[in-house]
Amino acid sequence: MKKISVLASFFLVTAVFGQKVSDYKYISVPEKFKDFEKDSYGLDTALAKALTTKKYTVVRGMKEWPADVKENPCRILSANVLNASSFLKNKVLIEVKDCNEKIIFSSKGTSNIKDFKEGFQDALKQAIITVPVSYPSETVLAVVKAEPVAKSSVSTNDTSASVPVSENKSGKYSNGKWNLQKIQVDNNQFILADSGSSVPFAVFKTSSKKDVFRVKLADGSYTIGYFENGNIIIDMPQSNGEFSKEVFSSK
Repeated sequence: MKKISVLASFFLVTAVFGQKVSDYKYISVPEKFKDFEKDSYGLDTALAKALTTKKYTVVRGMKEWPADVKENPCRILSANVLNASSFLKNKVLIEVKDCNEKIIFSSKGTSNIKDFKEGFQDALKQAIITVPVSYPSETVLAVVKAEPVAKSSVSTNDTSASVPVSENKSGKYSNGKWNLQKIQVDNNQFILADSGSSVPFAVFKTSSKKDVFRVKLADGSYTIGYFENGNIIIDMPQSNGEFSKEVFSSK
């Protein structure tokens, strides 16, 4: 019976994180989109306003995270607007990702208006049309993200085995350039996040070696990280193919 219970929990979690954008209540919109750092053309404000009209609770930066999102960051999605323009047309692409950086929704908008500000604003309006209205799923609101437990480690007579659960473990770390907050997602995963961004700086997942983690960086690259004397160390990939030791000290 315990094996069935554990497997059922795993499939429940798997199903939740394959759900639609409309199943979620919260969406994070950054202060600036990477493709529009020099001039935002008001796209961040326009997207936040449009999502609000579609009944989403829009969050701008980690400082605004509601208590239930701080408890489990997988309850919030992150939205981004990409510049997909061609030679003659202003185009934008809205992407919405879950806590695992998986794109669960995207929509492209095109405008014939040549002026950048008016054109991008018009393209965004077209892209927003297909964004569904928020209708939060109770499963998404209640779920605690968990990693699957290997079948071989669970006995039918084992009454103590359980799927790892979320813990409220957090702390602040800095390397002098980035000030980050550690958010414990569950026993097997934590995030280092910048309060000014909706995208995690780095996502850490356990490996087969204690205190050594597989790390996915914000740019999509992979590396390793580990604990050392209370600090978090990341082997940061360099353009020449080498790695540098980046030390994030506990504050």
